[in-house]
This record gives sequence, C-alpha cells and structure tokens, in this order.
Amino acid sequence: MCGNNMSAPLPAIVPAARKATAAVIFLHGLGDTGHGWSEALAGIKSPHVKYICPHAPVMPVSLNMNMSMPSWFDITGLSPDSQEDEAGIKQAAENVKALIDQEVKNGIPSNRIILGGFSQGGALSLYTALTTHQKLAGVVALSCWLPLRASFPQQGPISGVNKDIPVLQCHGDCDPLVPVMFGSLTVEKLKSMINPANVTFKTYSGMMHSSSLEEMMDVKQFIDKHLPPID
Repeated sequence: MCGNNMSAPLPAIVPAARKATAAVIFLHGLGDTGHGWSEALAGIKSPHVKYICPHAPVMPVSLNMNMSMPSWFDITGLSPDSQEDEAGIKQAAENVKALIDQEVKNGIPSNRIILGGFSQGGALSLYTALTTHQKLAGVVALSCWLPLRASFPQQGPISGVNKDIPVLQCHGDCDPLVPVMFGSLTVEKLKSMINPANVTFKTYSGMMHSSSLEEMMDVKQFIDKHLPPID
C-alpha cells in the first residue's frame, strides 16, 4: 500500500465551511487531476460537506500509445469487449477504500460519504461502491461505465452493504468517447444488481464527454438529498 504513489500529491480539498459532518470523494477522468473537479464542486458546495478530489498516479496507458499520464488503472480500449486491467482496477479500488477509511478516522461515518467520479473515475467509483464493505451514502457516476462487469452476479442482486445504495448516473447524449449507449447498458446492469428504485439515469442533450451546469445542479440536488445537515 505504501509503495503506491497515489499517496504522492495530496488530494485537492474543498473544506467544509463549518464542522464537516459529511464528505464527497470525487475521482477525475483519464489524464486529468483533482483540481478542476474541486473547483467545480466548490461551486455547488454545502457548508457541512468536505469535498476530496484525489489525483491519480501517473502511469503508461495502453489506449494512448503507452504515454504516461494520470490514470487510476490501465485502459486498453473503450469498447464493451476491450480487455480490462483487472489487477489495476482492484488495486485502485483498494486505494479508494483506504481514502474512505481515512475520512472515517477523521470522524465522518462511511454512510455520510458519497463516492463520485467522471469517466474512468466514475467507473472506479461504481466498482468500489459495489465491492466495498463500507456502507456509503451514494454514488455519482458521470459519463462512465461499470468495469469488470462479468465479475458481478449475472442474475440477481449483489450481497453486500450497498445493495440499496442511491446512484445518480449522468451522460451526455453526444459523447464521442464513452457513448451514451454504454451509460444505458450500465444502468440496466446496475438495476439488476441493486435496488432499481434507487438508480437514476439522466442524459443531457448535446453534451459531449464533459460536464454542464445543468448536470452539476443535478449532482448538487443528489448530494443535498443524501447528505443533509444533521445539526
């Protein structure tokens, strides 16, 4: 664990304006850092919530001719039948679970933590939420997919603490990188694995592989609903 350079740059953090009683951990996309998303989340923040945007380690990425860039795990391709970096995905999920544990040690219970992410980060947030033993408050999954989907039950729900977890999944209907079709396939898969009443899928007309003000407002509404102030 200590050998992983995820511990190198400290996460970008938007501190709570008063005592933090809840947290959002948000994972950026391939080639990005946590800074942009920390700014976006600062624009929709609630005073009792702390926002944590870690930076992925730098590694060679097969999809981009082995160029080194921030990446949570290796990606060989963006089609549903592309080979997946199983060991890398599982290691990355362990690192995210360690981040959650850190916040629990800081006094925020895991059921007051929302995990979120964009693209590769959204994929990792979904995978982590469905495999962790930590009960979470929800997942915000933007422009993404479910990795290692064959490793989950093919029929029926997952057994685990997050089988009723609220999920907000969002996607641009003009996304050229991760087609909206992957988003809808992921939603169908999620609805077979967790309580379908708690899975929301929103698409945004004309949006590409990016975010929008309308989407950020939906994210804010979801966070406010599932992490209400408790004092």
